[in-house]
Amino acid sequence: MSENWTEIKICVPSSKADLAGDIANMTVPHGIYIEDYSDLEEKALEIAHIDLIDEELLAKDRTKAIIHIYISPEDNPTEAISFLEERLSSCGIEYSIDRADCAMDDWLNNWKKYFKPIPVGKKLLIRPIWEEDFDSMGRAVLNLEPGLAFGTGTHETTRLCMELIEEYLTPGTDFLDVGCGSGILSVAALLLGAGSAVGVDIDPLAVKTAAENTRLNGVEGKFIGICGNLADRVSGKYQMIAANIVADIVIELSRSVPEFLAPNGVYIISGIIDTREQDVLDALAGRFTVLQRKTERGWVAMALKVKER
Repeated sequence: MSENWTEIKICVPSSKADLAGDIANMTVPHGIYIEDYSDLEEKALEIAHIDLIDEELLAKDRTKAIIHIYISPEDNPTEAISFLEERLSSCGIEYSIDRADCAMDDWLNNWKKYFKPIPVGKKLLIRPIWEEDFDSMGRAVLNLEPGLAFGTGTHETTRLCMELIEEYLTPGTDFLDVGCGSGILSVAALLLGAGSAVGVDIDPLAVKTAAENTRLNGVEGKFIGICGNLADRVSGKYQMIAANIVADIVIELSRSVPEFLAPNGVYIISGIIDTREQDVLDALAGRFTVLQRKTERGWVAMALKVKER
């Protein structure tokens, strides 16, 4: 068997990048990256606070986005491509797909050139550990090695979630991160003053990555990583619970989260594409009250509390 991974590149109109990205994420457990230069200047100012942009980037096609996914040697890239073709066509998305072999080291490091230090909210700066030259701007620095787990802070869903955590978290809070991925939300909560954090994920690689990221930030003594699902493996009450996953899982969690939420606790949800927002609200009705709603580029995050009986 070949030891090379398969890189699949899906080219779609920039306006369809988020929806196509959601579809691509269904094919792999370890994340994707998207090249989308449609609002390059705006994002450069907003995220990196720069207005000098490399000529090579300025020359990129602004009308197209390229989604990169990577299939391991043990999996079948043909099945993944068939799935992508079927879903993209059913959603009316114009696309082209290319595939190529690549060494694992190549793809593990390839996406890193797109990930630079970024400020989030008012108090945090996310810094990938390979970036040595950066200005903290007086913010708490969250050192991050994403590995293969989801959660770099560059995606709208993660940033929206972190902004709500910053707004509602109080010192000493016991924090629960459901679907913890890289552990970025747990680390953020601890840097913002949480007393403890528990991260739970069904992927053992994610739990391992989360534990490593708490070590990188000197908060490992306040973190517990659990591999499994919420209902079976977690116990206790938490003043804040965060779930940055997808709409269907948020809907499923809404049934069991109240039993883990302390009185007056806050439940923060993200990862919800706006076309599914009403489905989520319908599932929450009768159980939760919406404290705040935040949106960015078609993604929705909310802070909730359990309805008083």
